[in-house]
Amino acid sequence: MKVAFTVSGGDLAAPLDSRFGRAPKFLVYDLDKETFEVVDNRQSLDAAQGAGIQSAETVARLGAKALVTGHCGPKAFRVLRAAGIGIHYAGEGTVAEALARYRAGELPEAAAPDVEGHWA
Repeated sequence: MKVAFTVSGGDLAAPLDSRFGRAPKFLVYDLDKETFEVVDNRQSLDAAQGAGIQSAETVARLGAKALVTGHCGPKAFRVLRAAGIGIHYAGEGTVAEALARYRAGELPEAAAPDVEGHWA
């Protein structure tokens, strides 16, 4: 199973980015293979509007079944849920720390978005 993390860096030591739609990158970790890839999210970072929806579509195309992020707005939340992707809020820390918390079951699946649309 693949888990996507919102990040600004390129490895497991990278800090999580608190924004979903405008996160600079996604780190997609494959729990089965213990490998990861980093995917640029520049198209959404620079978008005038619709960044959350574009980012949600990107995460779905990457095959992630879970997303770990700081915050997620209502439109992106709906697209992610419709794609069968669980959303987990992690707050601050590195990808490695959030991954350990996810594996330990310490990041429950969110039931709702936690910010208004167009949150910056």
